[in-house]
Amino acid sequence: MGNYRVLMKMIFLVVFVGWLLVWTLLPTENYKNKWSPKLKSKLNSTYFREQGTNLVLFSFPIMFIAALSCVYLHIQIKKSSKSSKSKSNVITSGLASWRRPVFVKAPLGIVSAVELCFVVMFVVLLIWSLANYLYVSFGHLHMHGKSVKIWQTKFRSVALRLGYIGNTCWAFLFFPVTRGSSILPLVGLTSESSIKYHIWLGHLSMILFVAHTVGFIIYWAMTDQMAEMLEWSSTYVSNVAGEIAIVIAIVMWVTSIRRVRKKMFELFFYTHYLYTVYILFYVLHVGVAYFCMILPGIFLFLVDRFLRFLQSRHHARLLSARLLPCGAFELNFSKSHGLQYNPTSIMFINVPIISKLQWHPFTVTSNCNSEPHKLSVVIKSVGSWSQKLYKQLSSSSLDHLEVSVEGPYGPSSFSFLRHEALIMVGGGSGVTPFISIIREILFQSTKPNIHIPRITLICAFKNSSDLSMLDLLLPISGANSDRISQIQLQIEAYVTQENEQPKSEAHKPLQTIWFKPSPLDKPISATLGPNNWLWLGAIIASSFVLFLLVLGLVTRYYIYPYDQKDGQFYHYSYRVLWDLFLVCSCICLVSSVAFVLCKRSNAMEDKQIQNVEMSKPTTSPAARSYVAAENKELESLPNQSLIEAIKVHFGARPDLKKILFDSKASDVGVLVCGPRKMRHEVAKICASGLADNLHFESISFNW
Repeated sequence: MGNYRVLMKMIFLVVFVGWLLVWTLLPTENYKNKWSPKLKSKLNSTYFREQGTNLVLFSFPIMFIAALSCVYLHIQIKKSSKSSKSKSNVITSGLASWRRPVFVKAPLGIVSAVELCFVVMFVVLLIWSLANYLYVSFGHLHMHGKSVKIWQTKFRSVALRLGYIGNTCWAFLFFPVTRGSSILPLVGLTSESSIKYHIWLGHLSMILFVAHTVGFIIYWAMTDQMAEMLEWSSTYVSNVAGEIAIVIAIVMWVTSIRRVRKKMFELFFYTHYLYTVYILFYVLHVGVAYFCMILPGIFLFLVDRFLRFLQSRHHARLLSARLLPCGAFELNFSKSHGLQYNPTSIMFINVPIISKLQWHPFTVTSNCNSEPHKLSVVIKSVGSWSQKLYKQLSSSSLDHLEVSVEGPYGPSSFSFLRHEALIMVGGGSGVTPFISIIREILFQSTKPNIHIPRITLICAFKNSSDLSMLDLLLPISGANSDRISQIQLQIEAYVTQENEQPKSEAHKPLQTIWFKPSPLDKPISATLGPNNWLWLGAIIASSFVLFLLVLGLVTRYYIYPYDQKDGQFYHYSYRVLWDLFLVCSCICLVSSVAFVLCKRSNAMEDKQIQNVEMSKPTTSPAARSYVAAENKELESLPNQSLIEAIKVHFGARPDLKKILFDSKASDVGVLVCGPRKMRHEVAKICASGLADNLHFESISFNW
């Protein structure tokens, strides 16, 4: 098994390096004048025309990696389920020094050594590409008009090549936002942790595309060719389509700026849905050949997006909710036993009664091992959407709530057990990812010969009512709660805006709400069942092969004969529409078939879960009750152990530098989730180099 994994890693590396090498050679003179003509003569057949070369060189390698990596991840999960997790993470600890922050400053935020290396290499690739494009184009200037001067032609060439560089950014743009990506886990990333790369690429590509657009407008104005702005050519790129695309892109860009996004999140959210229209006009502008260069990222994103749509069509079975005095609440859903996820995973939630379009990500706090039939998320009512949901839950007449979900999504492995000690720093609702980690550690402590690190949880709250967030450390089911006294857990809670605990808030308990699930509601399950990765690999491979097959037939027997007629050319934009239509059709067809097949296999388990739930004694659907007296007695010991582990500091802020530097363990994992200022402060301490035993890892879900 190990030999197969090593071999697959080598294949991934060779194919990926080869793909990057093609991007590196693309702008060179040798590629343009020597290699490109030979490749076109061999690859641009009557079945694919001008798309053949780019399909082979740019699309196929990444699609091959995406499909094969699904098999690799399936094998990895099967192996990790049979072996000790603490042993499987020894290798990753060797990379800890590379993951340490080396740069902490706005607007890039926290940048590790690995990220800095890749950023530098990517920037070098862009500079190299632009320099070579200009060198080749300046040596073979094509004058667009008799009165056009040489310097004006060079100006146009610069504007055109800036668009080429922007297209290179677009080749990577969609990988970070593919939530169920099979490529990101290969390099230890999740979609949540790599959102910042999407932001960086988005800003960079927009700067290049705006410069590209403004450059052409200036060129047309200088050469009295402003009529070109209204041209939609039938044999070449459409200028009008490019102008529509850039207008839409600017709207999306402006609303995605951090300050605008924070103050007007709904405006950002709804305008970002324009990406579908933007892609359409962008591809109409660049044409089919350049579309094939950026196809893998868009193709994989569309596969993921359609599978998310299929998963969210059914409402999830909401069992109960726990309301906290601080305005936070926990939602408890029914889930299938086969759904597996790791700590710090997130799930996207939509509540149609609040908003039919808005989806919001929240941390999954339950543990899939100790709570096999329940999935929980914690939500803090800080925005308009969450505040409306809190009011709905507080309504005495509510006995059922329709909720749709996507996910959960998270890391492919749990690696925190490799540390000798863990220091987790959270601010406000930032403590919720640590709930999932502590629950996982409670479960791992039941296994023999498993190293359990010492845990220190540093949490900062504004008010004493927020301390109730710590009550969620114990699951509502009480699973493994008795183990809390067996682990080394220390909780330092800081209440920053109060000097002492108000008496009125001293003993305010949690409020539990039980719902009456609808027979139409379904337990949350993996979109493609327990063998999710294998099914995803089959979908990626089958849909891409089907796309190539149908595209070849359409081109050979419909487009090619049309081009052979005297004086006729198949419309340039129609070729693009054919590509988009076939991509979407093949993805929808193959994904739907796979989803239906997996749904049938999961139907029996869903029925069993529903029968178990119906056979349990239930309270009144709208009952507002606290834990029963007999359950209180059973939970008194875990609650007492939790209370003893908590030390509250009023009117103070944590001295993070002292806390981190005073840790004497040889290997300390430092995790932080909370406000941006807190994350940056912890990152700077770990990056200072004054303590070699601190290994930083940020957990941020800000998007």
